[in-house]
Amino acid sequence: MKVRYKVLAGLFLLSIITYLDRVCMNVVGKYVKPDLNLDNESFGYILGAFSLSYALFELPTGILGDKIGPRKVLTRVVVWWSAFTALTGTAFNFIYLLVVRFLFGIGEAGAFPNASIVISRWFPSVEVGRAQSVIWAAGRMGGALTPILIIPLVHQAGWRVAFLVLGVVGVIWATAWYFLFRDTPAQMKNISPAELNEIENNRKKTASSHHIDWKVVIKNPNVWILMLMCHLFFYASYFFTNWSSIYFQEGRHMTEAQANKFVSLSYTLGAIGCLLGGTASDFLAKKYGLKVGRRVIGVVGLGSSSLCFLLSGLITDNQLAGYLLSLCVLLKDLALPVAFAVCVDIGKQYSGTVSGSMNFAGQLGGFFITVIFGIIVKHTGNFNYPLFLIAGCLIVASLLWFLIDPTKELVVKKEK
Repeated sequence: MKVRYKVLAGLFLLSIITYLDRVCMNVVGKYVKPDLNLDNESFGYILGAFSLSYALFELPTGILGDKIGPRKVLTRVVVWWSAFTALTGTAFNFIYLLVVRFLFGIGEAGAFPNASIVISRWFPSVEVGRAQSVIWAAGRMGGALTPILIIPLVHQAGWRVAFLVLGVVGVIWATAWYFLFRDTPAQMKNISPAELNEIENNRKKTASSHHIDWKVVIKNPNVWILMLMCHLFFYASYFFTNWSSIYFQEGRHMTEAQANKFVSLSYTLGAIGCLLGGTASDFLAKKYGLKVGRRVIGVVGLGSSSLCFLLSGLITDNQLAGYLLSLCVLLKDLALPVAFAVCVDIGKQYSGTVSGSMNFAGQLGGFFITVIFGIIVKHTGNFNYPLFLIAGCLIVASLLWFLIDPTKELVVKKEK
């Protein structure tokens, strides 16, 4: 096996762990809320604390990865968030849990921007979309596995033990990553000259300096459009990350088993969507050019998902609504690896900074919908109103793909 595929396997496992950790609170919410005396609005703030800190630290950890390398950054952040995952299980009131989940989000903020840096350094240009799709498909697999792995553990030992176990798993991954991975292909002792040449000769050369002013990124119109698209896109993503289990059980009056079925199904279909989206985008880019290859997937995926969200909120049949919402994840996640591929397309060696900027905006969207969902449900008693808001956000996000140009690379002035 080529060394870069072993590196991708490490990122694959990382992505699974990331989503196990973040989706866990969604599926155990029915146990946490009564234990800590939380209503849906309070629980929304708990969930939102993660999204807010994630958003605030996306850009700094992306820049840090560009400067000192993803090996050190990923090791540090995974140990950090694993510690606070474990501490989640020690929560005894609202304030304590709010603080712990905020600190947990600080760590997870570094995961995907630094994964993008690894891809930009380790993969030829024509494999970037597929590599991103594998990482995001793994995240969806982690989400699908969460109720399957966590709920039996909760029934056996309680929700607190589940968070402790997840924390230990993260530390094991971080240890292995630090000792086995290196920041560039040339630093790996076991890579063949043929693979090294294959990688280096098929990705664009960039300046050797790792200094970049974040203002250069923020002032770029292309990045702004990408950020706005991701902001609206993540309204949908965080419904599934934070609220789907409670929506199915409290809003649709499903049993825990029925809700878990749809949570797992939605993430399983999301994994398929990620793989299809990244592969199809690379294929179309190779055949019709980068602009067409990236845009088509974004427009079609988010636009069709918007329609499914709208229908899900309108129909009364619970089972059909569950299947439609699961289909929403497949359709919207066609665009997910493509969005991060665009960060590599335009950012190159600064892909961590660009993806951090985009994901910062996305996580703010995640924070807003997480909190808004709880407020709307508490004050209206209607779990479907937020779905209409999400549908509107997705249709606007799909139209923004017509304005995103992956061929316009970030222009950074060289230091004199």
